[in-house]
Amino acid sequence: MSIKYVLDACSLIAYYNEETGFDNIKSVIMEAIDGGADLLMHKVNLFEVYYDLLRSRGAGLIDKAMASFADSPIEVIDDISDELMREAARFKLSYKISVADAFALATAKLEGASLVTADHHEFDTIEKAGELSFYWFR
Repeated sequence: MSIKYVLDACSLIAYYNEETGFDNIKSVIMEAIDGGADLLMHKVNLFEVYYDLLRSRGAGLIDKAMASFADSPIEVIDDISDELMREAARFKLSYKISVADAFALATAKLEGASLVTADHHEFDTIEKAGELSFYWFR
């Protein structure tokens, strides 16, 4: 059985922009390519990545980034089950976070996965509460 990771938007944005922690995210992706990990991302979080790249790179360059994403081992979850909706709402209410962050957390919780992120400000409290595990890439 392989380990499961859920990517939040900041992790993929950092990867595309080769920011600090890029090598750690690349390692997780390589682990998935080698069959040792499952990588997941909710489409709400992919929207955040798309928006950020569109804003920072423009429409002409975003196609290249999205094409590389399509060839990646990341499975996009695009449905919103009642269970996912309830869990995301609970996270949002309990921790006063964004809707997108709530979906990343709920996806990780329901999938039994670690959330790949660098958003200590938003998620340190959740980690301390023992809600789920995190893979801090920086």
